[in-house]
This record gives sequence, structure tokens and C-alpha cells, in this order.
Amino acid sequence: MKKRPGGFESTPHLFNPLSSAAEDLARLEGQVERVTYTNEETGYTVAKVRTQAALEPVTIVGDLLALTPGEVLVMKGTWKRHPKFGDQFRVSSHRTVLPASISGIKKYLGSGLIKGIGPVMASRIVKVFGDKTLDVIDKEIEKLASVEGLGRKRIKMIQKAWEDQKEIQGVMIFLHEHGVGPAHAAKIYKKYGQRASAVITRNPYCLARDISGIGFQTADRIAAQLGFDKSAPLRVEAGILYVLDQLSEEGHVCYPYDKLVETCEARLEVDRDTVEKALSALVHEKQVVVEAVDETLHGYGRALYRAPLYVCETGVAGHLTRLTASGKGLRTIDVERAIHWVQRQSNLRLAPGQVKAVRRAVSEKVSIITGGPGTGKTTIIHAVLQIYRAMKARVFLAAPTGRASKRMTEATGHPAATIHRMLEYRWQKGAFSRNETRPLEADVVIVDEASMIDVTLMYHLLKAMPSQAVLILVGDANQLPSVGAGDVLKELIDSGTLEVTELTEIFRQARKSMIVVNAHRINQGTLPEAGDYGDSPGDFYFIDQEEPQQVLQIILELVSKRIPSRFHLDPVSDIQVLSPMHKGTVGTENLNQRLQETLNPSPVGLVRGTRRFRLHDKVMQVRNNYEKEVFNGDIGEVASIDGEKQEMVVNFDGRHVTYDAPDLDEITLAYAISVHKSQGSEYPAVVVPILAQHYLLLQRNLIYTAVTRGKRLVVMVGSRRAMAAGVKNDKVMRRYTGLSRRLKAL
Repeated sequence: MKKRPGGFESTPHLFNPLSSAAEDLARLEGQVERVTYTNEETGYTVAKVRTQAALEPVTIVGDLLALTPGEVLVMKGTWKRHPKFGDQFRVSSHRTVLPASISGIKKYLGSGLIKGIGPVMASRIVKVFGDKTLDVIDKEIEKLASVEGLGRKRIKMIQKAWEDQKEIQGVMIFLHEHGVGPAHAAKIYKKYGQRASAVITRNPYCLARDISGIGFQTADRIAAQLGFDKSAPLRVEAGILYVLDQLSEEGHVCYPYDKLVETCEARLEVDRDTVEKALSALVHEKQVVVEAVDETLHGYGRALYRAPLYVCETGVAGHLTRLTASGKGLRTIDVERAIHWVQRQSNLRLAPGQVKAVRRAVSEKVSIITGGPGTGKTTIIHAVLQIYRAMKARVFLAAPTGRASKRMTEATGHPAATIHRMLEYRWQKGAFSRNETRPLEADVVIVDEASMIDVTLMYHLLKAMPSQAVLILVGDANQLPSVGAGDVLKELIDSGTLEVTELTEIFRQARKSMIVVNAHRINQGTLPEAGDYGDSPGDFYFIDQEEPQQVLQIILELVSKRIPSRFHLDPVSDIQVLSPMHKGTVGTENLNQRLQETLNPSPVGLVRGTRRFRLHDKVMQVRNNYEKEVFNGDIGEVASIDGEKQEMVVNFDGRHVTYDAPDLDEITLAYAISVHKSQGSEYPAVVVPILAQHYLLLQRNLIYTAVTRGKRLVVMVGSRRAMAAGVKNDKVMRRYTGLSRRLKAL
């Protein structure tokens, strides 16, 4: 067989479904047609491959991370019949070769792997050079000038991209042999360079630590192929850190020592002694911290922390103590006179609870204001702001998300920023510029939506607070806790060490809204009710339907027709579907596909794994990208797609951000999002499916949070029994943290 550039083999398309009788595994060779599903953590992939012997593409399943359409796979595995999906080839091992056929080369070049070549340009190049295309690009790239639309600049871009690919092909071959595809190979090469193979052979678990998109399970699979034993110290130490990271993603800042050991025993399939030895090594290396806890109070005797989270939690407690113990930098005023003045000045009549909140916000160094919708939190912020402005104080307003800070600006007329922007995060350094050595130049900091702040962000906020400054935290403690680790607002309130004002009175104007009334009913454990609206449109509805498929159809009709027609709302920008789950008939994944087909049936622009993006799609950023200045939960619209460059531009509230093909992993469709992702945002209308299949997640605070996201309309579709079970369930899953305990001890 002749060699392709970089050491890949070129083979004809052969189909050999059955090996010789002496072999246990069948052999299959075919060209990747499309990827229908991939799990980037485990590597499990479902794809279609075209073979010579079959008329229709064959389904393959297995650990085939980051396949590229057009690649030719040589696989060993077994044929199985799936009860729902039919015949599938389950891949045990595979290697990848460059395509030899014209159609394969065209698909390969048009996949976005080579920057500067998209589907249209790939067709033009292959039309000119046929099956010699890859050789021409490798050895005679100047010949590309004869292709229509390829100028010197584009050819130079293609040449650089091809040379980059050649450089990493040795690494790619090594990684392909161990189940990692080209997308991750590029990241690995960028991190380790020519040392990649040696680094991975020595310690494959460094991939989970260093490479975005590669988790412990993928690294563990590579390690097993390299001959690492399950009890190898490197594996067990990496596994413990992986388990702790998984627990922090569930909201835990720490975890009971014995429970952690048991969890690691089960997940890593090793004995207790092996886990405890690895833990001792991690403690010695200062990657993990073990702290004694009063077992009679907390039910466990030792808490185990990832070192960074330990620093954050102890830092929050320490900096709060510093703030409360320090004097104010502002002059002392007559607080009661100030409250009377602000009511006259702004034509306000504050209720007793609001007066108490304003009094504490003006007189205390650190105070918390909490309450549900319609209880006047925004009015209090406005009043406090007016008083401090009259004192010539330097007041900073902030919130955890861009949308929440924008709402704060609109409500107060005073500029507000995200906490990250206020603290001047610098992605190049991976750190905040504002800290204890360069604190905020502020006399007062007011933070809204404080329930969303996790322990890490709170630590960085408090580090940057000048000792003489005032801190006011405003939020709804009954909402879902932060997506990140900790339950900071609730812990601060429960500690009893700070001044807290809880607002309970719903004001007359707010009582006209059934959204507000029902939010408070839910919070009190009572089922919501639809109002008697007569002929005028109401703002809260429940549509009773037990069958998931019917719930799906109702949601599609509500979003595309019924709500836009009756309420004059835009189906994409004004209506947000919120689901408790990602999987299932009415999970966010399926809802997004169906809503995209219904609301935006334009031709597919870019494909990334199972995600298909179209012009004008509603999309969401799913992880913080400080370089692009877009953050987890930011929602935008696809403004343009360049199929040739494999680039997509997304409009985030007037700011246009460009995504190359590898960056598309950070974007997902957002016609439907999880309730957690909706925190800090409000929408003109929300539609919420609620079914018995969601029972694991049906908790009072989740339903409450979903309802409070709607400004003008909330429509819930599903089972009344599921709703009743969720509203009744106020046993929020425990998050292991030590902040409240720590504050009480200071």
C-alpha cells in the first residue's frame, strides 16, 4: 500500500463483515458518513459509515471520540442487534486512514479540519485534482491557484493549516491507537508539542488535568491500553481528584472522609487501603485538605476538600470577618432622617420591612436583603443608592450574569457590571486584577442575584473589597443555589453572624400577578392556581397532560403559534422553554432539536458532532471563555455562518463573537435550557414541562425558580401529580460545605 503524507496509509474501501473462523472479532472498513451522537467525557460515539458491500450506511458504536466525516476507519468488533435501532457494529479497536476515494477526500476536506477549506471549496479542489488532491496539497500546493476563488492569502492559510496537521499526525496516530480523535489531538499537541507521546506514556492522567474536553474516563481508558494497573498510585490519585471534581460540580465544597473513601472504592474498583494511601499522598502534596469536624453536630468527623475550594471557603470567612470588624470610610449620618429624605425625594412610601432593610444597608458594614418576587427588593436598592449618592459615595453595582447586571442598570439608572467585569478578570493571566493588593476603589458595593454566587466567586469578590467599604447582598434565598460549588447566600444567612432582612410582604401591584402569587404559594408548599381572567389574557396557566409525547406537541404549538398569536410575543426572542432535565422526550436536548426544526427550518449551516447550527438560531455559551468575554449561560443569536472557513458569528446583545470549528463545543442551542441555566435571567414568557419522569429533580426550589423567571406569562405543561410531588418536596439535596460552621466559630 502506498503511503499518504505524514505516515497515513491509503486503502481502498473494503468490506469484510466476517473474519476467519479462527478469529473472535469481525473486521469492518468504511468511510465516516456522519456522527449522530458523541459523549465527549466517555468517548462513546454512534456514527454512520459507508462501506462497499452495503447499500445503506452501517451504524457503528463504541469509544470513537472526535471522528471526522470523510475519514476511513479500519475496525475490529462484533455485530449486535439493538432492539430499537437494529444491526450495529460494536467497535473494540480501530485505526484511521486518510480517504482514497474522491467522495471521501471531498468530505474529509470539507469537514472543517483544514482551516480555509469548507464544503464548497473542497468540491472545487477535488473537481480539479481528483484522487491526487491530498498529494497536491502536501507537495505542490501552488497548484491550488488554478482553483476558482483561491487567492494567495487563502492558499497560504490552507498551507499553514495542512503543515500544522502534518506536524501533529505522529501524535494523532499514537492517540488514534488509544481512542482519541483529531480534534483533541490538536489540543494535546498545542499543550505538549513533540513531547506529547512521551508525556502521555509516562502519565496519561495529565490529559484530564490539562486538556479541555478530556476527562478522567478517557484518560483512564488510554492508561489501561498503556498497561497501567487499576491500583497504580497515579491512577488512584487522579481518580480521587476526579471524584472530588464531580462532587464539586454537584455543589459540594467538601465531602465527609468516610463517604468519599467509599465512593472512590466503588468508582475506581480498588480497596480502601489503596484509596487511603493515595489520599495521604494527595494531602502531603497539598492537593487535598482534611479538616476535623464536630461529629455530634454534623454527622461526620472529617471533611475532605480540594485545596482550591478550601482556600476559597476559609478566605470567604476570613474576609467577611475583616470587613465586619473594620470601620466605615464614609462619614456618619442620621439614618432615620436619610430614610425620610429618600421617601420624599423619590415619592416613595416604604413598608416597615423595606425601612428596616434600608436602615441596615446604610448603617451596617455587611448586610443581606432577601425576599421573593413582588416584595420590593429593587425599590430598596434604588433608595439605598439615592442615599449613598447624596453622601457622594463611590457606589458599585454588580450581578453574577450579564443579563442580571443589565436589568439592574435599567431598574436603577446607575451603571451595573458583572462581578467578573467589576473585578477586571484578565484571561491572559487567568486571574482577577482586583484583589487584596489592588482593591476596588469603592465605598459601597451592592450585589444583586446573590443566590447565584458560588464560593469561588464570593472569595474573589471579598478579596477585592476595601476594609472600609460597605457590602450589600441582595437575592432570593429560596431559589436554586449556585451552579458552582457552595450554597453561599443560604450559608451566610444560616450562620446568624450578619444582619439579614427577609422581605415577606407582597405589594398591592404585585398581587395582581398570578405569577407572583403562585411563586409565593409554591414557596409555602401550596399548589399554584390559574386566575379568573375572563376574556383578557392571563399570566399563569397550567395545561394538564400526562403523556410525554403529547406534552412535547403542546409545547411546540404553544411556542410557535398560540403564545405569539394571543400575546404578540416573538417565539424565539421572547419565549423561553425551561426544562428540569437534559434527556428524555421533553429534556432540553430533544426540545432544542424539535424547536429548531419548527422555528428555524433553514438549511443546516455548520455541523459539530450531533449539533446542527443554522443562521438565526438561538444559542447559549456553555462555559466561561474569558478571551472572548462570553460566559456560561450567555444567550445570543447566530448572525452569520461561513461554511468555507467553518466559522460562525454569534450576536450577544449587540456584541459579535466569532467561533472557529473547534470553539463550537462551547455553544449549544438555547430554544430550551435547563432551569439552572435560567438563573439570573427573566423572560417575557416561559414554558415549563413538568412530568413524573422528572421526579429525581422535582423539588420546590426548582419549580419556584422556573416560575419566577417569567415576567408576563408562565405556562406549565404536564402532570398535576408531578407538580404536587415537586411542590411538596422541600428536602433540597444537601450540599456539604463548612462556611456557616466556620463563620459561627469566628
